[in-house]
Amino acid sequence: MILETIALLVAGVLMITKGADWFVESAVVISEKSGIPKIIVGATIVSFATTSPEFAVSVTAAYIGHTDLSVGNAVGSAICNIGLALGLVILIKAVPVNRHSFIRKSAFMLVSGVLLVLTTLDRQLSSLDGLILLAVFVAFMYYNYKLQRTIFKESDEDFVRASAKDMKKEILLFIVGASLVVIGSRILVDSGITLAEWLDVPKMLIGLTLVAFGTSLPEVITALSSTLKGHQDISIGNILGANIMDITLILGVSSQIRNLDILEQSVVYDFPVMLLIMLLLVIFGITGRKLEKWEGAVIFVTYAAYIAGLFIYFR
Repeated sequence: MILETIALLVAGVLMITKGADWFVESAVVISEKSGIPKIIVGATIVSFATTSPEFAVSVTAAYIGHTDLSVGNAVGSAICNIGLALGLVILIKAVPVNRHSFIRKSAFMLVSGVLLVLTTLDRQLSSLDGLILLAVFVAFMYYNYKLQRTIFKESDEDFVRASAKDMKKEILLFIVGASLVVIGSRILVDSGITLAEWLDVPKMLIGLTLVAFGTSLPEVITALSSTLKGHQDISIGNILGANIMDITLILGVSSQIRNLDILEQSVVYDFPVMLLIMLLLVIFGITGRKLEKWEGAVIFVTYAAYIAGLFIYFR
């Protein structure tokens, strides 16, 4: 029984990872062939795609009533994205920082984190609270759109828009990729819950660790791949955007399905660590032209200490 559950959990992770990969590739090609300006695609598609597993898992968990898993996955993914993905990237190689873009996007991330804490002081993320978070998400998307239009002027070149018939392969990959993410997410949620019950571990803990890591794999893989190819600076924008979406879009939408109860553990441990690791990234990013390796080590060690604390104090 336990081996079958673990196998299903691994299968779910593989499905959402591959599904997200196909989703990225097909969505970009469809956007290009349909004539949608690349400035809009570039500003949103990577973060949208890499957070699709978190979105599907948290929304699915909320729909079936496991709100603690829904919250744990979103918050755990935000912590994992910075602590594990970006921490490892900076450890491998110092990352140059575009201060102007970094400061504004990191400000959106911090505002999102602080708003989440403030809106859940009553130990619940209500539908109204979720709408406030979604408003921040809309503002972030609008900012990206305006920023990209300022930097990159739209070309006067006439696009030859492809018909749906000419994009059959991409549309098929898009549908298959999205389906894999949704199905894999349901498998991941169910197997995670079963594993938590078998090990007598709180679902919140599974959501913050195992499920969060599984759904953060696209960010981790993207970050490491970019680094190995010498483009590790790409990871910063992706992870900042992904974290903003984890909090505002994912929890915002999940709260529209049902009110999300906030456990005491989140208030006294998870949320403070989330804000701490965000602050570390922001402080390191604005005090120099690069995120240095030692700063990556601090971020990664903070994440490792957080995970250790989960199993020591909240087992």
